[in-house]
Amino acid sequence: MKVTLVGAGPGSIGLLTVKGLETLQRADVVLYDRFVSGDILAVIPDSAEMINVGKYAGNHPVPQNVINNLLLEKARQGKNVVRLKGGDPFVFARGGEELEFLSENNIPFEVVPGVTSAVAAAAYAGIPLTHRDCASSFHVITAHAKNNEALNINFDALVKLDGTLIFLMGVSVIDIICERCINAGMDKDMPAAIVENAAVNSQRKFLGTITALPEIVRANNVKSPAVIIIGKVCQFSTRCDWFGQKYLPLRGKRVVVTRVKHGMSELIDNLRELGCYVVEIPCLRIAPLTGSGSALEKSLKNIKGYSWLIFTSCAGVNVFFDYLIDTCIDIRELSGVRIACVGAGTEKELNKRGITVDYVPAEYNGAALAHGLAELVKDGERALILRAKDGDKELTRLLIDAGIDFDDVPVYEKVKDTAVVSIDADAIADNKFDFAAFTSPSAVECFAEVAVCANFSEIKAVCIGEKTAAAAMSYGMDVYVSTDATAESMVEKIKELSA
Repeated sequence: MKVTLVGAGPGSIGLLTVKGLETLQRADVVLYDRFVSGDILAVIPDSAEMINVGKYAGNHPVPQNVINNLLLEKARQGKNVVRLKGGDPFVFARGGEELEFLSENNIPFEVVPGVTSAVAAAAYAGIPLTHRDCASSFHVITAHAKNNEALNINFDALVKLDGTLIFLMGVSVIDIICERCINAGMDKDMPAAIVENAAVNSQRKFLGTITALPEIVRANNVKSPAVIIIGKVCQFSTRCDWFGQKYLPLRGKRVVVTRVKHGMSELIDNLRELGCYVVEIPCLRIAPLTGSGSALEKSLKNIKGYSWLIFTSCAGVNVFFDYLIDTCIDIRELSGVRIACVGAGTEKELNKRGITVDYVPAEYNGAALAHGLAELVKDGERALILRAKDGDKELTRLLIDAGIDFDDVPVYEKVKDTAVVSIDADAIADNKFDFAAFTSPSAVECFAEVAVCANFSEIKAVCIGEKTAAAAMSYGMDVYVSTDATAESMVEKIKELSA
């Protein structure tokens, strides 16, 4: 029984701490806030109870006393409870109040710090909060008063400090903030900035002076969450901007990606590294078909009867080798068996397991794999195909035509799980994205089920292969196929279409 306050950081999973990630993966119950991103929520185990206690400006659907009592109730049930907060739990996040309540009720607790948006917004806007030439201190101030009372901030003292001022939750009162700084003696031409959606790829920043900033905010319809930064250090933002179009060629682009829940996605990682804003639909789940009496169990009892193992996906590799570990089968049982696979990604996954692949076709598809094996598999040799249920029939048809003896064993299936999807529904329904990226026909089907209100004819679908493209075409999408069946090639296609 314990409650852990975890700081989720300002947005994406990249700024979640290692300890924060480990804590979430052990959770039985998670109470999470509004600004926790979908990719962070996706790492929480399916078995964990998830409770949305998010608050909006002027709208607190779950009052603080209810949150406190939920923490107490779940902890008393003997559960491992995580209170997941945006930013840092102790920076204007009421973490102290929650711990006071838990302490009064003798509930053990722990705190995992997070990256506060006050620091992240400046870093991602290219603004050094301190600088030897002009700022020896920085000061973080909440612009949201308790019970919506008038701001009680000593602006005279703040201005005299001559440091960098960072205001959180201040969009609605930016006129008051700037006016009172000027009235306290601040130069009317003091550099200032506002950063909306800091540290995620939908970030926008606007620069100006403290006099001009309120009008800049209105003209650009800046919304919460946004961080206001005032001080001479804002003048460095253009020169120190590393999060803009110059270094991130896909900044401003929005891509929807349907993916496997809890799975790592090389495609998503590559897109984000180039500045893309990714809307994730984690509605596919890998379900291993490895139980007692399974086809895999039966095949492995006669593993010496096979000369080749054939893999067609990373998921197949992982399910197979995890099964060996779980059932204590010595990997040396595979001695003498040759390995073939489709694609660089599958080969890389085998390499991680210490396996050197004997054959990968130049073209990453089942037909090329079958034609290559027809030249390599000798008379009397037998192959074991380890892949998804309902896999590509072309591969097996061509192997039969080539006279190759094989067993086709399903080791997993992709299961649609759209009920647990947490996505930007409005972005999907209104086609507020530039591309949809699909890595399998099942990904297309999941997208179509989730995006029931979308206008499919307006969707630019980037697909990993012809079969995936065919699935997208069946819904009337505008389809583009990557040159190779790899995540890198899909990214290159998106870059090409964005140029």
